[in-house]
Amino acid sequence: MTHDIVIRGGMIVDGSGGEPYVGDVAIDGGVIASVGGTAGPAREMIEADGLVVSPGFIDIHTHLDAQIGWDPLLTPVSWHGVTTVLMGNCGVTFAPCKPSDRETLAAMMETVEDIPRTAILSGLSWDWESYGGYLDALERIHPAINVAGMVGHSAVRFYVMGERAVEEPATEDEKKQIAAIVAQSIDDGAVGFSSNRFPGHVLPDGRSIPGTFAEHDEVLQIARAVGERGALMQNVMDFTRDDMGNAQLLRDEAAAVGGRILFSYTIGASDAAGRRATDFMESLRAKGGDITAVSVPRGTGFTFGLQARIPAYNIWAQRRFFGPAWEALAAQDFAGRLATIRDGAAREALVAEAKAANLEKLPWVGACYWLGATKTPDYLAPIDQTLAAMAKAADEHWSETFLRLTLESEGRGLFNWRMFSRNLPALKDWLGHDQVIPGLSDAGAHVSQVMDSGVTSFVLSYWVKTAGLYSLAEGVRRLTSAPARVVGLKDRGMLRPGMRADVNVFDLDRVGEQYPELVHDFPGGAPRYIQRSTGYVATLVNGEVAFRDGRHTGARSGKVLRHVA
Repeated sequence: MTHDIVIRGGMIVDGSGGEPYVGDVAIDGGVIASVGGTAGPAREMIEADGLVVSPGFIDIHTHLDAQIGWDPLLTPVSWHGVTTVLMGNCGVTFAPCKPSDRETLAAMMETVEDIPRTAILSGLSWDWESYGGYLDALERIHPAINVAGMVGHSAVRFYVMGERAVEEPATEDEKKQIAAIVAQSIDDGAVGFSSNRFPGHVLPDGRSIPGTFAEHDEVLQIARAVGERGALMQNVMDFTRDDMGNAQLLRDEAAAVGGRILFSYTIGASDAAGRRATDFMESLRAKGGDITAVSVPRGTGFTFGLQARIPAYNIWAQRRFFGPAWEALAAQDFAGRLATIRDGAAREALVAEAKAANLEKLPWVGACYWLGATKTPDYLAPIDQTLAAMAKAADEHWSETFLRLTLESEGRGLFNWRMFSRNLPALKDWLGHDQVIPGLSDAGAHVSQVMDSGVTSFVLSYWVKTAGLYSLAEGVRRLTSAPARVVGLKDRGMLRPGMRADVNVFDLDRVGEQYPELVHDFPGGAPRYIQRSTGYVATLVNGEVAFRDGRHTGARSGKVLRHVA
């Protein structure tokens, strides 16, 4: 028998967590035909001697719901071995949606996730009303990798209640309608439901998005509808607000769903933060319940520099901090900015304004880290190696250090304000918990603010290869079968005969992230960060080679993965 593809002689890490072994993987008709041993001849042979062969990675926290409309390759995550993404997180989705409400949902996504509404409105077809119709539209796009989606609380609530959805409680009849629409959305293919209880996620007018303060009974009615269908319940909580009862709500959801509950969680900066997080997880699970957390596996928050946003502005509100010199710098294009900071007098003016503003006590000044100026960004700086500390060691004002390092890197160097998970040793305690999945890439969101789409590569290059938190087998499991189980994907996430052939072939010694860069390739020329990868020899999606050496082959073999009860 001649197979379609044989991946020959690689180190097979099958996604189960079991010990790796050397052998062949044969693929026929987009399905894995055999794993291990020596396969027969093939129409296409991929030599994998000295390479790792694993299932494709599954990214369970993305906001690619809009970007897929104009970027069916779903970059940058697809450059980092991701073969399946879960969209519709955080309660914000584009369906269900009445034609008259498109502008409202686009504006909400803009303020919550930093996706330009003009790009959303012009880049999507908007030829749907129901969530099932949205999935139908995605199928017509023919994406390069697989996509699964959840229906969002904000969209459903607005669909049922209109403007009242923002601040008013739902009536008993409206609660039933909301739960019924969620149920229909799952029946039409949504793999679950997402909600958002974080008040900082707001509409353009500053009010929290619909569903933030929904009564617990409303959420639990939805949870029961989700549970009856064996689907996923995803949550963004605000655990700083005890008055909202978020921890108890998660426990109640777990009881109501009787199945999978997912929530996002990051840790603070203290050495004990990771241990406190694991204690919290154990308290959530004390009475049972299938509760999983997803957490970013490195310090993250806001990436800025000369090629992107600069510290003249408030991170979120674009409010001027310093004065006219910094404002003028921010208004220039990259070439103009670089020319300005090359001028000694201009630099002196910028430093003088920064000193006069007396911003040393602002959070980002003492939590900002230099990513270096090499081909690979430095995400590993110790917690005390901040921009402020570097400035003190050099006997400079921090603005002088910022400008000096930026100039030395020809303006390409970037700084990372670690708003979340600043402390890598503490993060190790948290990521080691069996019910924590390293991820939270937020791919497709905060596109000109944050770049975490390469976190799958970071898990391999750091937490597996350098830190040794995970064995190779366990690291791959956390990126494949573990998230597949949470999403409810029964035919992906492991290399087994009969499973769909989503496969990575990579060189563990070379896997990593290249330096982020800002490009203007969104509709209307809107900016976003991208980040290329290294070490990925081949990525197969449904049995077709979609990427070679991190570059797209032209194959568009991804599928819209619909819920199966």
